[in-house]
Amino acid sequence: MEHTDTTGRRARLGWRVAIVFAAATLIWRLVDRVGDVLFGPGYERGRHVFSAVAVTALVVPMIVLAYRRLDRLPWAGLRRAAPGTALRLLLLGAAGYLVPAGVAVAALAAPGRLEIGLRAPAAGAVLSALALVLLVFLYEALPEELIFRGYLYRNLATALPRWGAVLGQAALFALFGLAVGAATTADRVVLFLGFAVVQGAVRAVTDTLWVPIGFHLAFQTAEQLVGPSWDVFTVGDLALVQQVALGLVPLVLGVPVILLLRRSLGRRLRAVITPR
Repeated sequence: MEHTDTTGRRARLGWRVAIVFAAATLIWRLVDRVGDVLFGPGYERGRHVFSAVAVTALVVPMIVLAYRRLDRLPWAGLRRAAPGTALRLLLLGAAGYLVPAGVAVAALAAPGRLEIGLRAPAAGAVLSALALVLLVFLYEALPEELIFRGYLYRNLATALPRWGAVLGQAALFALFGLAVGAATTADRVVLFLGFAVVQGAVRAVTDTLWVPIGFHLAFQTAEQLVGPSWDVFTVGDLALVQQVALGLVPLVLGVPVILLLRRSLGRRLRAVITPR
């Protein structure tokens, strides 16, 4: 009887994971298809705004519905941080990325090997950065973390050890990248997988969703801000900056930096948003 119960629980877990993963993939594919119709292929600022708003507007109710209907868990039953605590946790995650990334960029620029400059006045660069932060939050950081380090991680952690849940959600994230066309090459698949492992580790060691949201927000904002779509900076070696200074270094050092910062800031940052 116990074996039957265990098998049944695993089957129900598998169905919950599969349904939410399929719904997430459908949302991104649908928004992308509508974006093609409205704005045409390729990057366009208006399309970015549309996609960001549409994805969050669809993902948030989908996750709420999944908790209520699939997990039988009311929204009131989820552990959530107060707004002030949530903001501090988000900033902690962002700092976990920005500190090692900033040090890496400074180390590259100090010997004069790397030229970095602004294409526009400083005020314009600040406005562009603020706009991009909002778009990244709505299009990537919030919805993707709610799905993968929120719902899927939580469900996997009910049946797997913590490391297994981290690897499981990372594999799903890489598969998601393939399914929505964001990871079309082997190196992109590796990036998706490695990024998701780091994010899952951040989620596991902090026991909160806001810290990985902050890390994700800083990562994507920095990578896109120096890229050609926003054209804010002139960078002498863009590949070196994106792949090493803004990519490899903060991904490797992000978790220990977050742990060090959290220890120095005290217990008030240990509030959580998601249920165990």
